[in-house]
Amino acid sequence: MMRVLAFAARQGRAALILGLLAGLLLPGLAQSLKPWIPQMVAVLLFLNAFRIGLSKATGGLSDGVVTLKATLVLQLGLPLVALALFWALGITGTPLATALLLMLCAPSLTGSPNLTQYLGHSPEPAFRVLILGTALLPLTLIPVFLLSPDLGDLPQVLMAAGRLLGAIGLTVAAAFTLRRLFARGLSGQKAEAVDGLTTIMLVVIVIGLMAALGPALRSDPLLVLQWLLVVMVANLGLQVVTYKVLMRRGLTHEAAPFAVVAGNRNFALFLIALPAATTDPLLIFLGCYQVPMYLTPILMQRIYRVT
Repeated sequence: MMRVLAFAARQGRAALILGLLAGLLLPGLAQSLKPWIPQMVAVLLFLNAFRIGLSKATGGLSDGVVTLKATLVLQLGLPLVALALFWALGITGTPLATALLLMLCAPSLTGSPNLTQYLGHSPEPAFRVLILGTALLPLTLIPVFLLSPDLGDLPQVLMAAGRLLGAIGLTVAAAFTLRRLFARGLSGQKAEAVDGLTTIMLVVIVIGLMAALGPALRSDPLLVLQWLLVVMVANLGLQVVTYKVLMRRGLTHEAAPFAVVAGNRNFALFLIALPAATTDPLLIFLGCYQVPMYLTPILMQRIYRVT
């Protein structure tokens, strides 16, 4: 078993592509996995927290200040700038504006630390933004939703954000406790085994997330291609811009992890919290969003090259 998990850990990038293809080519499997996505995401978060550990996750005071600034820019500053731009263009309330605005409001994707690690960078900064961003989500959402009532019912979203924060808090606390009790010096084969489990979980999750995309691709391929172009530009474009800006500011250690977070957000949170009238047109967006997300370790490898 250890050898199998070690092999999975070493084949992380290829495994992500395999998951994308399986989600498209095996619609029955995708539909059967879809109801279990919240539980699988919780397992993925547990594995991330267990692998990183409390000491590396918390960092020092300077790490906390940098993380707070990054979180506020990503989850509050960017949505407000985008909202002003959509107002100027007269497209507020359209599916395109709604999808992009919700994406920018969302906290980090649970798998962002894993994507960062696949790129050869430290996953801890991405993990800190994930935790702090989720904790601050009820606060960062308020001004954006008040300024854009087309997004939906703010109390429902805040309740969903609170539930998410509670689930993440319990999961991370359990992971840190078990790591301290049973694996303080996690390294070597044991660390590789955890990485292998994480890779397998990422593959299974993306299959479930692609459940809406396969049927849509067969029924209306042009619509899917249009949304795919939008998500590729939004996800990868945000990563490139964020990385270049942070590198120029001298944040070489945080540039790649924060850039990965900038483009890869937990957009699915809003599909649970908002009414179907708002979210149904966005299901194809969610499916397409997995493509640049899971291809980030491959497409962005040259941009984030470790020197």
